[in-house]
Amino acid sequence: MLKGKRKLDPVDPEGSAWTRLRGSLAKTRRRISEGVGDLILGERVIDAELLDELETALLVADVGVDATRRVIHAIKARVSRRELGNAGQLREALARELVEVLAPVAKQFEVGVERPYVVLVVGVNGVGKTTLIGKLAKRLVGKGHAVLLAAGDTFRAAAVEQLSDWGRRNGTAVISQGKGADSASVIYDAIEAAKARGVDVVLADTAGRLQAKAGLMDELRKIKRVMGRLEGGAPHEVLLVLDAGVGQNALSQVSEFDNAVGVSSLAVTKLDGTAKAGIVVAIAAATGLPVRFIGVGEGADDLQDFEAEAFANALLADLG
Repeated sequence: MLKGKRKLDPVDPEGSAWTRLRGSLAKTRRRISEGVGDLILGERVIDAELLDELETALLVADVGVDATRRVIHAIKARVSRRELGNAGQLREALARELVEVLAPVAKQFEVGVERPYVVLVVGVNGVGKTTLIGKLAKRLVGKGHAVLLAAGDTFRAAAVEQLSDWGRRNGTAVISQGKGADSASVIYDAIEAAKARGVDVVLADTAGRLQAKAGLMDELRKIKRVMGRLEGGAPHEVLLVLDAGVGQNALSQVSEFDNAVGVSSLAVTKLDGTAKAGIVVAIAAATGLPVRFIGVGEGADDLQDFEAEAFANALLADLG
């Protein structure tokens, strides 16, 4: 197996993080392994028919056309050089090619030098923005950072309540003005409060849906304009949260939000509930944007840093 920052052998994992990652990709992994028949039993000859099946399996798992062609082309080149003689070697080669696609975007989140360091979290409704903010706040507090949360999703009372609950659990202040308040005003006040209190990081929640898509994007543009008037050039990072379950639709979401507010990084959530986790590979190939986090479950500790080798090995653990 490929060597990474953590031991990737599922028989002897470094800890529960690998176990949770492997478990969260089970549906996608089954879809890929079923697509190549009895390769797992080592009974298949690595020929054109098998590679066609592998190509189809990757496409069905939402790896995407461009990334799949790139990977299969490299695999075929190795087969032509007679470098792959069995299922184990094919699996290793496939993992390496996936890592080639994923490694350039596997860039962990770091708090910049600006104070407060402002992260604007965007995405459509239901992707888990508020939950991600709460989990990230817990992590940052654990590292000694002072964190403030801005309840900018003022169109849903439940979002304000949920963020307030995370604030209580993490011991972080929450700036809110209740349902229907001006979102830009809430976030502006939060940043001003963070400056006055010497806070390190502001995590700003936003709405995911207004009456029309254009309305949502206009609102986000307004928020960014208002933030830009503050000294310090906020936001310092625009983090787009994507639900892995939407598959290829995630790519159009990246384009739309990037056009509106200039996306600088990504998080992909709900990997545990989908057979389309290959979309992470498609996103990496199509956008080149840093993938900061992946969500592998509902627990407070199920927000993981994205690591290319761990992800590739978890995705292919049942092959070979």
